[in-house]
Amino acid sequence: MSKAKQNKAEIIEEIKEKLGKAQGAVVINYVGISVQEVTDMRAKYRQAGLDYKVYKNTLIQRAAQEMGIDGMEPYLHGNTAIAFGYEDPVAAPKAVLGYIEKAKKMEVKCGLLGNQVLDAKGVEALSKLPSKEAVVAQLLGVMNGPIRNFVSVLNGPARSLVYALKAVADQKGA
Repeated sequence: MSKAKQNKAEIIEEIKEKLGKAQGAVVINYVGISVQEVTDMRAKYRQAGLDYKVYKNTLIQRAAQEMGIDGMEPYLHGNTAIAFGYEDPVAAPKAVLGYIEKAKKMEVKCGLLGNQVLDAKGVEALSKLPSKEAVVAQLLGVMNGPIRNFVSVLNGPARSLVYALKAVADQKGA
């Protein structure tokens, strides 16, 4: 195998590995962004737990085909980069769309949620969902509500007795 083919095969394996690990990914058209802006963007993406990489469209398409991901072909043209989110499915859409909103220079081509390809509107809708931590916190709050109410009901008679005794003590003292 020639060195060029070997390099391409390694890149395809890298893409497959990243797509396999990623909870969500966003495919971006990065036209019109300066080197300094890319550096700033990469730093922000790193803080959000994302991995950002520029790949050739043909290599992305081949990796997607090998993984059984259908529907990416129409989006793979022009300059293409992928932001991979490994911990939370909404992390990549939130970070990418947040940066695009500020910079006003890039655009979302598509997104991936597992093996499902999302269009730009789907990525935007995904970015508006709460993060995994927020959903867990809401769920725990909902689960904690009935227990809190039960404890309050159990404490009610004791609290009433304390108020009655205080009222009697106030009457005798007055």
